[in-house]
Amino acid sequence: MNVKEMFLNQTWRWIDHSSSGLQFNPLQSFALDDTFCASVGEGSSASIMRAWVHSPTIVLGIQDTRLPYAADGIQDLEEEGYRVIVRNSGGLAVVLDEGIFNLSFIFKENKKFSIHSGYDLIWEVIRLIFPDAPGTIEAYEVRGSYCPGDYDLSINGKKFAGISQRRIRGGAAVQIYLAVTDSGAERAEVLRRFYKTASKGEGARFTPPQIEPQVMSSLTELFGEGMEINDVLYRLLTTVKNEGAMIEPSSLHQEELPRFDSFFHRVVERHNKAIEKGTNPK
Repeated sequence: MNVKEMFLNQTWRWIDHSSSGLQFNPLQSFALDDTFCASVGEGSSASIMRAWVHSPTIVLGIQDTRLPYAADGIQDLEEEGYRVIVRNSGGLAVVLDEGIFNLSFIFKENKKFSIHSGYDLIWEVIRLIFPDAPGTIEAYEVRGSYCPGDYDLSINGKKFAGISQRRIRGGAAVQIYLAVTDSGAERAEVLRRFYKTASKGEGARFTPPQIEPQVMSSLTELFGEGMEINDVLYRLLTTVKNEGAMIEPSSLHQEELPRFDSFFHRVVERHNKAIEKGTNPK
């Protein structure tokens, strides 16, 4: 599947939580994507695009909570004004705030559609959205970044986005965060301090990333001009329509509410267990 195949003559449910997401618990976003995966997977929903932005939040991975002094690190983050949550999927800590744009593409899983295909697809979409980027948008692991991965997106060696995937009940969700405004280095510094406090140099089940804040950036910094969340929304919708997609504004359907309640309960339960273990390691 390429971008043309993904969008041409395809109808997509468009769910915009770029404003309303500031008012609700970020754990709901993970439950929503699981809900939509199940709906798309069973064939009761068209493919979905969902944009989401949240108030200042640190999203930890399960491994982060297993650091020997995770409780101290979490306490420091909360004292800095961050909500701390633990997500129900893999990966390490990331920062969410009003300047981070999150986008989920959710479609029916195809057995021939590999994990790498999902990453390549979103990478291609981002290159189409930003044809005027001040350099080539590359995909490789940016050493020194937070939540490093093979599909870190960068321009001139500066990471501004990361991609993840989740597949459940026949649906696939490919999710990307884009640092749009403010300082990428300042966000990275928050997580650098967290890992320093949470590990205190002692051995752990995994080696936390050695964060070098200067390798992180935002689109505003990279473009050298102001860029807002609404600018990215406009570019996104214009691009997918130009590629042949039909967009239907939507929201959570009434019949999806019981499923969402179930997934949200699971997400919250897993979050609570992870936080409990992190704050009571013995």
